[in-house]
Amino acid sequence: MDEERFEVIDDLGIRYVSSPVSRSDRDAETLLLLSPWPESLYAYTPTWTALAAERPVIAVDLPGFGRSEGRAELMSPRVMGEFVTHLVDHFGLEQPHAVGPDVGTAALLFAAAAQPDLFRSVVVGGGAATHPMALEGELRPLVEDDDGPVPDGQRVVASFVDDRLPRTIRDDYAASYAGDRFAGSLAYLRSYPTELAALDPLLATIRTPVQIIAGRDDPYGLARDAEVLNAKLPASRLDVLDCGHAAWEEQPGNYAGIISDWVDGSYLGVSN
Repeated sequence: MDEERFEVIDDLGIRYVSSPVSRSDRDAETLLLLSPWPESLYAYTPTWTALAAERPVIAVDLPGFGRSEGRAELMSPRVMGEFVTHLVDHFGLEQPHAVGPDVGTAALLFAAAAQPDLFRSVVVGGGAATHPMALEGELRPLVEDDDGPVPDGQRVVASFVDDRLPRTIRDDYAASYAGDRFAGSLAYLRSYPTELAALDPLLATIRTPVQIIAGRDDPYGLARDAEVLNAKLPASRLDVLDCGHAAWEEQPGNYAGIISDWVDGSYLGVSN
């Protein structure tokens, strides 16, 4: 990936990486990538070369995630969706294709519902988006036990992250949720029961084309969530890969290939 930088957006230091813009891709449609949890924008390292080969790409750590600064009032999908609109304005993006796996999924859907012309399309998946909530495995008690103690963030990051990833990336993930940063990020997930209930009636109103990518063996029940989401959206496509939760890292070639095919024009013909 290219060199990371920080920009101040809404009085917060936001970390991002952008690809060089060549003369040939200056007019290409930009791809905006939002980092998953409990990871960071470096989750896109395995797909970066392929995704940036033919179009400008910007990867961003949302507030409170990765190494970006956060604020408590931003830690819910609806409010984070509003922040994404500020992000698009700040970088001067004109109808980008937005990719938001994991925690970015509900935020992008809220944003697309509120501003139908904000994105050319969105790519989601691997994040809870439907109601009743379909979460399973060790993620469900993390979300539902909002009165319980906050677990050790480093242990949780280690349990969610593939130890075959390069050490530099794993170290970045660990630093991203060190100290009280993990508790701050967990507040976002613990807003899901209320937030997804509010999102549910909006799904049928979203006219932005939506590509959903899920792992068939996702241990958190999110393959089923993806099926339900696909049925509720009026213009969507679902691709299921033979992997677990982190399709962007477990199947980077296929993940990047689906996105490239989608933004190259497949999104124009999608409807349910």
